[in-house]
Amino acid sequence: MPYEMIATLMFATMMLMLLTGQRVFGAIGFVAVMAALLLWGDKGGYDIGFSAAMKLMKWYPLLTLPMFIFMGYVLSESRIADDLYKMFHVWMGGVRGGLAIGTIGLMVLISAMNGLSVAGMAIGSTIALPELLKRGYDKRMVTGVIQAGSSLGILVPPSVVLVLYAMIARQPVGQLWLAGVVPGLMMAAMFIAYIVIRCWKNPALGPVLSVEDRDIPRAEKLRLLRAGILPLVIFAVMMVPFVNGWTSLVESSAIGAGAAFFAAVLKGRMTKEVFENSVRNTLGITCMFMWIILAALAFGAVFDGLGAVKAIEGLFTDQLHLSPWTILILMQLSFILMGTFLDDTAMLVIVAPLYVPLVGELGFDLIWYGILYTITTQIAYMTPPFGYNLFLMRAMAPPEITLRDIYASITPFVLVMVLALVLVMVFPQIATWLPDYVYDK
Repeated sequence: MPYEMIATLMFATMMLMLLTGQRVFGAIGFVAVMAALLLWGDKGGYDIGFSAAMKLMKWYPLLTLPMFIFMGYVLSESRIADDLYKMFHVWMGGVRGGLAIGTIGLMVLISAMNGLSVAGMAIGSTIALPELLKRGYDKRMVTGVIQAGSSLGILVPPSVVLVLYAMIARQPVGQLWLAGVVPGLMMAAMFIAYIVIRCWKNPALGPVLSVEDRDIPRAEKLRLLRAGILPLVIFAVMMVPFVNGWTSLVESSAIGAGAAFFAAVLKGRMTKEVFENSVRNTLGITCMFMWIILAALAFGAVFDGLGAVKAIEGLFTDQLHLSPWTILILMQLSFILMGTFLDDTAMLVIVAPLYVPLVGELGFDLIWYGILYTITTQIAYMTPPFGYNLFLMRAMAPPEITLRDIYASITPFVLVMVLALVLVMVFPQIATWLPDYVYDK
């Protein structure tokens, strides 16, 4: 059987298993191991899964995964995120759309604390959304703000998705995180610019807080400012030594986890319940990602053995005569299509064994492509009819926000993100400048 046919059969089998409700790592790992046994038999087939497991256990940077997840859960469970929003509420309430702008700032900081978009969605919908609605903000605009802002969690470091991409693409996690900083901040700034323009043209969308709400003693404002800056201090304590080369990435992740723990202790919020919830959630998320990475490595090993990447590259470039940029754009469109029914990790592990080596063969930088993938995933999360974030928001939003409101709210933000994606594609330096600068230094 031709290698192209084998690769197609593997993908078809995997998608069929996913459609029947099987777990992502189970479907991918099963197809990988069965294909290895059928292709190479007892002599070589058994080694595929074992080698993938050994590679996973020996990958030292993977230790960052539980550290950063623990840091995020400690900051979330200890309600330090609540202090952040109170700070934005007090200091930004006197500006048109100020609370919506503050919500974007909250999402950026939550992203820097957790690295998962679900955390931003949960915090935004439970803390920010009720306040925004109570203050008379347009429900469609603020629903879009929270969905768009929460998507930054998979782009702004310490992004857990970029850790997964680094493992599969065999690229340095530190460079990928640094590559996500400027595009993430650029996208946040574009969201803020959109909010400012909309509220300037139509002040009813984001009214200024009343004088009574803003009449807060200066001492209380300064107290909230100090409380809100605490997560920034933790992030700086963690990242500055790493950027300056004083610590490794794993050491920095341990510093961040320790700093978050001691901050919660000093504020008197590290209770037994908070600690147990943080550890339990960290263990669950870490194990999930490790199983997915293990399955993806086994699947990729089968593809390497088949030489399927070279065959598909020849199909696109030699037979169909497609240019490298056309192939790249088609890849991104396929991510948006898959994002209507899969989450980011599932999308990555399903197509990474094919896409990532193909991108390298076409001559593109894999660090830059990691950021393209992440931004495209953010867009796919919010693309109707079945975007992942759309249904998360529907589950968390109050009854007065309908699914129609959620669909309508996200359209302008998706257009802003498409513009950001185009900018990063046309000007790769947006993503590559910071890692090049830091690592060259």
